[in-house]
Amino acid sequence: MKRLTKSRNNVVISGVCGGIGEYFNIDPSLVRIAWVILSVFGGSGLLIYIICAIVLPKATDESIVEEAPREPWNN
Repeated sequence: MKRLTKSRNNVVISGVCGGIGEYFNIDPSLVRIAWVILSVFGGSGLLIYIICAIVLPKATDESIVEEAPREPWNN
């Protein structure tokens, strides 16, 4: 079973966006952009990020899944 954890590979501040990106199998950069938009326009993004940084556990060796190599955009 897949668990939502902070990433150990995609870390910028605390690994929250990287962990969310890995959990939903999307690019963590897209999660970071969405988080910035929520922070700037909604104001709640920063508070939610702090809560997630405190609540989410760190990834353990068992929870780390090797990422499949990504296909290049241009074939």
